[in-house]
Amino acid sequence: MKYIVILGDGMADRPVPELGGKTPLEYAKTPTLDSLAAVSVLGAARTIPEGMKPGSDTANLAVMGYDPKKYYTGRSPLEALSIGVDMKETDVAIRCNLVTVSDDDKPYGEKKIIDHSSGEISTEDASILLDAVRKELANEEFQFYAGVSYRHLLIWDKGSVVELTPPHDILGKVIGQYLPENDKLRAMMEKSYDILNNHPINVERAKLGLNKANSVWFWGAGTKPGLTSFEEKRHLKGAMISAVDLLKGIAVGAGMTNIDVPGANGQLNTNYYGKAKAAVKAVLEDGFDFVYVHVEAPDEMGHQGSVSRKVKSIEYLDQKLIAVVREEMDRSGEDYRLLIMPDHPTPVSVRTHTTDPVPFLLYDSTNPLPNMKWKYNEKDMELAEIYMADGYKLMDELLR
Repeated sequence: MKYIVILGDGMADRPVPELGGKTPLEYAKTPTLDSLAAVSVLGAARTIPEGMKPGSDTANLAVMGYDPKKYYTGRSPLEALSIGVDMKETDVAIRCNLVTVSDDDKPYGEKKIIDHSSGEISTEDASILLDAVRKELANEEFQFYAGVSYRHLLIWDKGSVVELTPPHDILGKVIGQYLPENDKLRAMMEKSYDILNNHPINVERAKLGLNKANSVWFWGAGTKPGLTSFEEKRHLKGAMISAVDLLKGIAVGAGMTNIDVPGANGQLNTNYYGKAKAAVKAVLEDGFDFVYVHVEAPDEMGHQGSVSRKVKSIEYLDQKLIAVVREEMDRSGEDYRLLIMPDHPTPVSVRTHTTDPVPFLLYDSTNPLPNMKWKYNEKDMELAEIYMADGYKLMDELLR
């Protein structure tokens, strides 16, 4: 038996008036998901434990079968694993976004945050900008490390796990009250605007009508993680396919193999087909028993507040990835079980994560259910009347 998880990050949503009261998942044309739902177990799962913030870090740990209350030490330390930073026990890792703040004459604290991803800036441009920040601000206490697109990392030697606000939670708001209380972190953020706003790359971006990447934003502080091995825990050889450092870092921490796919970028135009082919190859040719395929695009479109682009990301996921995986696995004759779900909702109406339960679909090629009447969406998950209050236990259902 082979096991495949397909994770549409932030795919779940709430009813949207311009879609006639349907959610993007309900409105999107998803023939593969709907045909699978007709022969699968459908239900709802709560991936964010009570009292924890609704992040992709905690939620993906839960989907992978790790109880976030036991294993979570912060988001950034997981990304540090992916980047290859060898954290000391006394280090604190902090996520360092390149963001867009308003380009005006107001003091830094009176500016508004416009875009948490700087218009989905390319990794190449972002690396040049981060290097400019590094040259001015890095020292023995603070070190900057480049990641993917707008997602980067700060390591604070002998630092503190301070309270920091995710930038996607305050889009359109004045930033002053959300800046770090720590004077050093706050000063670096303010100085980064002076370094970046008129950098040649940002001058050119402005000419092209693109958002400037004109400030760093710190959030997600945490200490060195300590995940147990997935293979020791589950007795399965596992692989991760993702474009983002968070998921790659979880894989490193869990002793799984990261499979890189050319053109996978965490954006709407990611290489869905390449991810599908890589997943199938992993379980049919490369000796893996389990593969986790993560797609970031629905989450990014939710943060952008773009209804049409979120619908499109779901349709791409259905037609270019899920359909390919199903067809290839069925053609192979290999027995397999398939889990499809989001990690958390990212409703376009609020442009950030929520703790609402998410729909899951569990398909077993050896035991298809007989002509169920539901489709795969938030409304029909309630009809199924299956609710997993502890989302991390869903992995047990997939693997049992």
